[in-house]
Amino acid sequence: MVCALREDGRLGRYQRKIHVLNPKQIKKFKDSYPDLPKNDWVDAFVIADHLRFGRIGKEVYMDDYRYRSLPTVTRARFDAVQSLTREKQRFANYLLLKCSGIAQDKDIANSSATTIALMERFETVDELSYADMDELTAFVAKSGRGRFADPEATAKAVQTAARGSYRLPKTVNDSVNQAMSVAIATMRALDGQIKVLDKAIEQQFQIIPNTLTSIPGIGKVYSAGIIAEIGDVRRFNSRASVAKYAGLVWTQYRSGDFEAQHTKLIKSGNRYLRYYLLEAANSVRRCDSEFRRYYDLKFKEVNQFQHKRALALTARKLVRLVYRLLMDNRLYIPPEG
Repeated sequence: MVCALREDGRLGRYQRKIHVLNPKQIKKFKDSYPDLPKNDWVDAFVIADHLRFGRIGKEVYMDDYRYRSLPTVTRARFDAVQSLTREKQRFANYLLLKCSGIAQDKDIANSSATTIALMERFETVDELSYADMDELTAFVAKSGRGRFADPEATAKAVQTAARGSYRLPKTVNDSVNQAMSVAIATMRALDGQIKVLDKAIEQQFQIIPNTLTSIPGIGKVYSAGIIAEIGDVRRFNSRASVAKYAGLVWTQYRSGDFEAQHTKLIKSGNRYLRYYLLEAANSVRRCDSEFRRYYDLKFKEVNQFQHKRALALTARKLVRLVYRLLMDNRLYIPPEG
């Protein structure tokens, strides 16, 4: 609608100022009225009454349309990744039913290609438990595609875990196999969709100038996800505004002389931008020495929620770098050492 109002030639003779209201603010404002019904007339009245307070946000920043097309594919990728995560969890639940030993073994990834191949190859736990070791080793080596340094040791660990699993009645085992096959097909379909979306993102991203790919660990997909939500960085007054827009800001709980040391992230913010910043931060801290030291420092500061807290703080640090690189249109120079 914003684009239509902007491009409509019939409105050209008017001095247009287009504003987009925050629905969360309208909803909270409506809560101040006791027992209002829900209908169009009441909704219009509440919106008008909210505007009478004079707290109208800034006019919509209309940046380049190239930034408007990119969020469609980056958000579609986000949804596909979330669906894939849920499907992997569903598969892990079925794996616990069929082969509890493998599901509970910390050294065997529940949703790895090897685990999936094993569940497809062997109908029951007994078949896996008493399979020929040479054949099982060859199967593990093939399904693992050379990732295992010692396929025979991996095969022995899988067989040991299978022998320690409880057995299901045949009818129950058959139903678990059917549900598991559906989950596997869904995971493969979603994985294929994500690859297609990655290619589409790379194609659209070629026409958008950026310098974020100069940061070690950030490729075209993550940088496209960040830029798609930020758009033109000049519409933000500061890096703190970008962090607040992403929801990487902590609430304050203070009363008198007491101030809580442990607070939560705000619940508002752009969840897509927050997702891509967190994923990018997790990748950057593995590739960049400065971010790795910062993550390790924050990880050791507390005893609870260490990874989540350290990753959120690392993402907040990444916001400062992203803002400066986009604002100055310059490349990132990694620190020495």
